[in-house]
Amino acid sequence: MAMSTGRHDPFRDLRSLQEEVNRLFSTNLSRAFGDEGIARGAWTPSVDIYENKDHIVLEAELPGMNRDDFDLAIENNVLTLRGERSLQKRSDSDTYHRVERAYGSFSRSFTLPQTISGEGVTAEYRNGVLRVTLPKREEVKARRIEIVADSAESSGSSHSIDAQAKEINIIEGGQQKTASR
Repeated sequence: MAMSTGRHDPFRDLRSLQEEVNRLFSTNLSRAFGDEGIARGAWTPSVDIYENKDHIVLEAELPGMNRDDFDLAIENNVLTLRGERSLQKRSDSDTYHRVERAYGSFSRSFTLPQTISGEGVTAEYRNGVLRVTLPKREEVKARRIEIVADSAESSGSSHSIDAQAKEINIIEGGQQKTASR
């Protein structure tokens, strides 16, 4: 029987378990809120997301940043906001005694629902707030299916079925009738 010459760390398994639990909670909470990733840097912008009947709107606070300091992209139904906020020294002779504002690179990604259309997305940056307006897709139009009855069963009548319509069109003997639900 071979003996191990290395030292046994009784807390190694406990640390490993703690890391796994932290990873699981982080991943599942991010998915639950549609946030695919928050950069683990010094700073990430705060974001509000709301919707109305026509749009979903994302507003991100980017104070002290210029338009060229960040980028916005949609790829594979994921909206990603990336950028960097840098400390702007006033002059070489200035000495900072306290720096409380956070700086650094950031990246935020959000999975878009299937109801969002990639076309017509607009973004506006004003007074340190980026506002992204994402239009919703038009509802899928109902598809009409015409059912032709066997001539032995009916005298040349057919019915048009429209599952999403508020009225039903019935065609009998070449004439169309409309019945409301």
